[in-house]
Amino acid sequence: MKKQYDIIIAGGGLSGLTASILFSKDFDVLFIDPDAYPRHKMCGEYLSNEVIDFLKDLDIDLNRESSMNLEQLKFTAAGHKEIECSLPQGGKGISRYHLDELLYNKAIANAGFLQEKVIDSLYENDTFTVTTSSYKLSCKQFIMATGKRSLLDKKLDRDFIRQKSPWLAVKMHYEYNMQDNLVELHNFEGGYAGVSKVENGHVNLCYLASYDSFKQHKNVSDFNKIVLSKNKFLDSFFKNARPVWEQPITISQISFEKKEPVENSILMMGDTAGLIHPLCGNGMAMAIHSAKIAFEELQPYLKQELSREQALANYSKRWKKTFNRRLKIGRVLQGILLNKTYTKLGFWFLRRFPFLLSIIIKSTHGKPI
Repeated sequence: MKKQYDIIIAGGGLSGLTASILFSKDFDVLFIDPDAYPRHKMCGEYLSNEVIDFLKDLDIDLNRESSMNLEQLKFTAAGHKEIECSLPQGGKGISRYHLDELLYNKAIANAGFLQEKVIDSLYENDTFTVTTSSYKLSCKQFIMATGKRSLLDKKLDRDFIRQKSPWLAVKMHYEYNMQDNLVELHNFEGGYAGVSKVENGHVNLCYLASYDSFKQHKNVSDFNKIVLSKNKFLDSFFKNARPVWEQPITISQISFEKKEPVENSILMMGDTAGLIHPLCGNGMAMAIHSAKIAFEELQPYLKQELSREQALANYSKRWKKTFNRRLKIGRVLQGILLNKTYTKLGFWFLRRFPFLLSIIIKSTHGKPI
């Protein structure tokens, strides 16, 4: 295989694949990921409509791929009646299994793919040396899109790695009868769960829970029965839903600490640059949007029209301007939702002024790109 590239991307999720498609039109690109495609990944699988037109420009028409147009939200907490509202922009229900495959097939038309893990990177003499399990490769610009937490984050000694990460996430697909256009957000002690349909009619249940609340129970099944089922809507779900997979997907050590979009001259995209709280339902769109920003800001450097330092500074500034406010609002909302007193007050307030829920949702999303 080739050893030199313009761009090497560690990570083949939504941001890595989108960037591979964009950059490979004019530059030599290699994206590296340890997993094969297609694959299931931890995700709420709600894709905000803010990126639907952009994906169509990449010849990925999600209106052909999924008929699940998510337009309504049901919000519940144990001991409270539900609150419903329309989603200001709405979104698509589409599995990561299917969406990643669509992007992957588009990416490999021009970009190279290496199924390995990136274990180190070194920047010196204006060149990056990227080390995988089997190769040493070089490139003009190295991009990290390795997700929520990775070996490379530890190698770089990034600030968030030093912080305690008290969250874990669980995901499972079910057969369950619910409205095609509905997203449900259910609060429970120590966390919250999102429920919605994906393109094949399966229902995705994905929840975030504190490790302190989870560790008191033996396994996911017990936690679902004892903790989640205290919310009557989740109790009804587990009594009537049939799991599609043998085992759920689980990940731990999820950090919502602040990250920097550029470190050690490495450009970060997607969750690697900043992780929004899942209750906001905007992580997938943000990952795709960050790839678009990276492409637009790095192009002048790759064409020798701008220095690397200025291109990276422009990316960092634009990334923060685009996403920082959403991340801050997400942190505030999660703090409210995980506090019993604040949740009670919040529900009391929203039941009297339900229009505010749509305004809050809108504040965690962006304009169509």
